[in-house]
Amino acid sequence: MAQDLIRVSGQEIAYRRSPGEGRPVVFVHGNSSSSRTWHHLLDGAFGRRYRCLALDLPGHGASSPAAEAETYSLPGYAAILSGFVDALDARDAVIVGWSLGGHIALEAVPALPDATGYVIFGTPPVSGLADLPNAFQPNPAVQTGFTADVDPEAALAYATSFFAPDSTRSTDELVADILRTDGTARSALAASMAATRFADEVEVVAALGKPLAILHGEREQLVSLDYLSKLNAPTLWRGAVQVVPAAGHAPQEETPDELAGLLDQFITEPVQQP
Repeated sequence: MAQDLIRVSGQEIAYRRSPGEGRPVVFVHGNSSSSRTWHHLLDGAFGRRYRCLALDLPGHGASSPAAEAETYSLPGYAAILSGFVDALDARDAVIVGWSLGGHIALEAVPALPDATGYVIFGTPPVSGLADLPNAFQPNPAVQTGFTADVDPEAALAYATSFFAPDSTRSTDELVADILRTDGTARSALAASMAATRFADEVEVVAALGKPLAILHGEREQLVSLDYLSKLNAPTLWRGAVQVVPAAGHAPQEETPDELAGLLDQFITEPVQQP
C-alpha cells in the first residue's frame, strides 16, 4: 500500500492507494482517525482487485492542519472529498464512509454526480440536532470527538467505544490516531454542528438516486440500529440495513474480511431499481 501527497483546494492531503486497477473505491475515515484504519482492505485481496484510495482528512493522519477552521465542518470536509475525487480522476468511485466519514459522504452527494454508489456505517443520517438522541446510543465517550484537548485516558475510552464490548483487540493505533489529530478539528466541528451547518441527511438519503448500502456492526456501542431501520431509503441495498456479525463501530478494524466481502458484493451485484 503506497502513500502519497496531493494538493486539494490549497490543502496538502495525504492518502493511501492500493495496487488494484478495478472500480475506484474512495474511503473516508471517521473523527480523529486516519487512512490507516483501512489498511486491512487496502493491503488484502480487496485492494488488489479494486483501485482503493483512502485520504487523511485535514488535521488527521499525515495531512496538514487546515489553514481555516471553516474546513473542519461537514461542508468543508465534503469540499475536500469532492476535490480529492476530481484530482485523482475517481469520479465514478464507490464512496465508503465510516462514522464521520459517512456524514461527509452524504454532505458531498450534490458534488459527486458521477459516483457509482455509497456505503456508510457507523453513520446515522440525521435531519438536525433533534435527531441525535434517537440516532445514537448514550455513550459518554462520544464527547471526546468534539473536545479539543484529549488526554491519553480519554483517547483510550474513545477508541474502546469503537470496538465491540469486552473486545480484547489492541487500541494502540486508534489511540495514536486520536492523539495525533489537530484538536481544532474536533472543537471546530462541534461548533459548526451546533450551528446546524450541515445538510438534511435524512432528505439526502430519501432523494438519493444512487445505490446506498447502510451497514451496522452487530455489537455497535454508538449507533442505534432501530433508528437506522426506520429511515426512508428508496435505494437501500438489499432493502435493509446489513448487520455485520460480531463487529462493533469499526468493522474495518474488527471484521475486515466480512466488510470486504460486503463491499465486493455491493460493487458487483446488479443494480436493483427501487
